[in-house]
Amino acid sequence: MKRRHPIIRFFKHLISAALPVSWQVRKHFSDSALNRIEKAIKASEKTHAGEIRFVVEACLHPIEILRKKTPKSRALELFGRFNIWDTEQNNGVLIYLLLADRDVEIVADRGIHQYVGNEGWDAICHTMEIEFRQGNFEAGVLQGLSEISQLLQKHYPADADDNNELPNAPIVL
Repeated sequence: MKRRHPIIRFFKHLISAALPVSWQVRKHFSDSALNRIEKAIKASEKTHAGEIRFVVEACLHPIEILRKKTPKSRALELFGRFNIWDTEQNNGVLIYLLLADRDVEIVADRGIHQYVGNEGWDAICHTMEIEFRQGNFEAGVLQGLSEISQLLQKHYPADADDNNELPNAPIVL
């Protein structure tokens, strides 16, 4: 996604930080939309042995913006915090959406990343961002989930012994 001028980005996050997080996220994701995303993750994970988490964050603290924290570095931080790296087959995938920047990042564990690579994840992010620019946030996330699911089905097909290693509920920060 195109990067904003640092001053514009700072003020965008500063203004967002002053608003209630729940309002900002609910503006784009109703409770029922978050429920549908959770169900889509659950249904997806029945078709492959991978694990998918979706995290949406309204904004970063303005101090983080002054420290030049990028959406990618925040996604990597959350990938570790929520133990997405700790799946048995190293096939966890994080979809991270930072609303203030209108930026989506996908971070994948080394098992699945070796098959997809940065170009593959970037292509999925691009598809999602097209939907986001049109105001279709739920549709964008569901499209990304579908594409990630296809990759996980190809490289980590469902196994009868597969258990759900990570929660399916979206995380709202």
